[in-house]
Amino acid sequence: MAVPKKKTSKSKSKSRKASWKNKAAFAVTKALTLAKSVFNKESKFVYNHGKEEKQEKISN
Repeated sequence: MAVPKKKTSKSKSKSRKASWKNKAAFAVTKALTLAKSVFNKESKFVYNHGKEEKQEKISN
């Protein structure tokens, strides 16, 4: 198992954690915005991941 040679500074670890939290917060707001627009029937976005693959398998 790999072991770091030097201790990571508090500022570096806090910076990484803050960056991770900001990415998560952005993903949450994006998902909520999409959910609200779909709920209000204002969105024309349709996510159909996997349907294309199933159709290709059926046609073959």
